[in-house]
Amino acid sequence: MTPGSNIPLPTARVTVDVAAPVRLDVSGLLLTGDGKVRSDDDFIFYNQPSGPGVTHRSGGGTAPDAIVVDTAAVPAGIEKIVVTASPDAQGQTFQGIEPTATIRSADDNGVLATFTPPQLGAETALVVVEIYLRNGQWKARAVGQGYANGLAGIATDFGVTVEEPAAAPAPVAPPQTPVAPPMSTTPPPPQAPPAAAAPTPGAGKINLDKGRVSLQKNQTVSLVKGGRPLLSQVKMGLGWEPAYGGKDIDLDASVIAFGPQRNHIDSCYFGKLSILNGAIKHSGDNLTGEGGGDDEVIAVDLGRIPPEATGLVFTVNSFSGQKFTEVAKAYCRLLDAATGEELVRFDLTNAEAQTGVMMAKLIRQFSGEWEMTAMGDFVKARTVRNMVKPAAQTL
Repeated sequence: MTPGSNIPLPTARVTVDVAAPVRLDVSGLLLTGDGKVRSDDDFIFYNQPSGPGVTHRSGGGTAPDAIVVDTAAVPAGIEKIVVTASPDAQGQTFQGIEPTATIRSADDNGVLATFTPPQLGAETALVVVEIYLRNGQWKARAVGQGYANGLAGIATDFGVTVEEPAAAPAPVAPPQTPVAPPMSTTPPPPQAPPAAAAPTPGAGKINLDKGRVSLQKNQTVSLVKGGRPLLSQVKMGLGWEPAYGGKDIDLDASVIAFGPQRNHIDSCYFGKLSILNGAIKHSGDNLTGEGGGDDEVIAVDLGRIPPEATGLVFTVNSFSGQKFTEVAKAYCRLLDAATGEELVRFDLTNAEAQTGVMMAKLIRQFSGEWEMTAMGDFVKARTVRNMVKPAAQTL
């Protein structure tokens, strides 16, 4: 699995174990629709190993710790069980100890999916995966969100009372200390719930039911309308304008296709205008950025994307070496190819003095639907070839 992807669960009882080269503390939290525990009893970890429908299974130091979820026994009102992990050794981060979560059938131990969070460094605690209820169906989603202050930060964020005060967590960021904190047995007072950390800018997922969507950085839109995946032809338009006196700037738009293991399949750009048997086509090179409307357009036939291609990263790079601080504005937008209707737009702001930017990514879900996430991540790259590695790391 890749971050954000999901699978339906074919069995009511699943086990999630998290393995790494070092021993990890693995825990589970039962969350209501508002993303909070009902009380501290909903925090399941080695000192409190059982709760309604969720149990902690110790590996005894020789096997990975695991969280076992019996979805049939989860109480009404609980919509999500998040599985977390932190290194057992105090002060240790995930740098160099890449964890892997394995989701198994609890009945026969058969593997349903695996997930290894990418790009880990100073994190000391992770929300690794979540088991969640959607439209009556239990599913599993790969998350990989890092926290700055260990297990205490995660617990506080989800409404667990921690006896020792914990700093406000910093989701999706470099982190620092993994200790399983002592937990109070008294639920937090209803009149003063613990303050949640500020959400990641743009966090959250929406669909196309209400029409055109304007994305913020890191926000995701599911390409679903009326409950059905949008399996049709779309166009990704990318535009920019020269800054500072109208000096021409030559930017190149590209799309890089990857497989489920982040393996590079092919790249569509001005030098290769069609890939994946014509499922992705490029409009050709714009050398100046002058004129209104989209400067370059990449047409994507979602229904014809072969199954081995599960991730598309849309990039723009400056072949001439000019920096994005010399661009007045840059944007990408997703259009319905048949009607020309704009579905999604992401306007890039706060440009950095770099020569490449990853604008957005499309990830195919197990259900067949595609999800688009706004990125706006700058890198040093003047050609699409140099964009491949950093693009793969975002999946």
